[in-house]
Amino acid sequence: MTAIRLRVFAVFSLGYFVSYLFRGVNLGFAPFLTKELGLTATNLGTLTSLYFLGFAGAQIPAGVLLDHFGARRVTSSVMLFAAAGAACFALSHSMPGLMLGRLLIGVGASVCLGGAFKATAQYFPVAQLTLINGLVMAVGGLGGVAVGTPLTRLLMVMPWRSVGLGLAIFTACVAATIWIGGPRSGPNASRATVADQFRGTLHILRSRAFWKVATFSGLTQAVFYAMQSLWVGAFLRDVVPSTAANGTARIGAMISVLGAAFIAGNIGFGALARTFERRGVRVQIFSGITMLLYVVVQALLAARVPVPEPVLWAAYGALGGTGILTYTVLAEYFPASLLGRANTTFTLVIFVGIFVAQNAIGAALSHWPMVDGHYPAVAHQTVWAALVVIQLLGALWYFVPGRKASSTAAPV
Repeated sequence: MTAIRLRVFAVFSLGYFVSYLFRGVNLGFAPFLTKELGLTATNLGTLTSLYFLGFAGAQIPAGVLLDHFGARRVTSSVMLFAAAGAACFALSHSMPGLMLGRLLIGVGASVCLGGAFKATAQYFPVAQLTLINGLVMAVGGLGGVAVGTPLTRLLMVMPWRSVGLGLAIFTACVAATIWIGGPRSGPNASRATVADQFRGTLHILRSRAFWKVATFSGLTQAVFYAMQSLWVGAFLRDVVPSTAANGTARIGAMISVLGAAFIAGNIGFGALARTFERRGVRVQIFSGITMLLYVVVQALLAARVPVPEPVLWAAYGALGGTGILTYTVLAEYFPASLLGRANTTFTLVIFVGIFVAQNAIGAALSHWPMVDGHYPAVAHQTVWAALVVIQLLGALWYFVPGRKASSTAAPV
């Protein structure tokens, strides 16, 4: 790996780590928010999902800006909104202030993944993207580990508001690192006007090839991140055998297992996808199979099959991120001049899905009365069963043969 490629990988992976950390930080904050503000499951779902709403709403303009101004300038500048949002969230004592902070965090983190994939697509050959993007996701996935046991232990010795302010400072430092350390220009830079670039985004949204690839992937990713960033904690608390301990240490440990498996899965499946591709198996097919396995694991968890808990949650984490291989598939369908917008449009699909899923799950659970701070197991099982069915419908379109989708060209 050349020095500039190593630099691109390092600084943009760090940015995605921050983005991922913010996704799940409310897992640790939730008990304190509930106790301090008396939030219901619906309130928590709405508050947490505002990150994903802000993230989704910023995707189309972010894609245009990435293609027009480059990953370094856009990522570092927009991340300052996340720093401001984290400070707002930590200092707020009312629901409106918390909501505003969470929304700003989502907007500020919105370019971290698209910026990283834009930069790697510019500096790495297409043949290496499955592995490199998997490594980017793996570094980001450390944020998923951090919101498990490490965050639980930190909150035992520090107020959650102090942790929130620390995150604000850390985010500003990472933004500065990307501004200083990111390459100042790159190949395939676009000289098109902003209006031309919006027309390119519209072209992507009208592309049948895009939607055939993105629907199943978007559904699996929406379910995975909606659960990982909030509802997996409630599931672990409520849907367990009656003899199992329900302590916060166990929940934190399983969340860390999930996060560590997610990292391993991104590295391992990224490398495996490349290996199978050399043997004639398209990344699109490989990704589809692993996503189907992820849906199977969800069904096993919901059915409470007698398999050791760490094994199932490790499988859940390892397979949960495989839909992210779709970013590599998009590089096959869209030219480099459109890739920033193609990536962010796919991210938009995912994060709209997460926003909807988190709110819908919270609303659905609220239909069952809580008993001693727990929802009945059947509530979670019903929700998970419905999600499994929806994902399987997406899989049908993904795998059913249709007319071959050719490479998609559009005005830059």
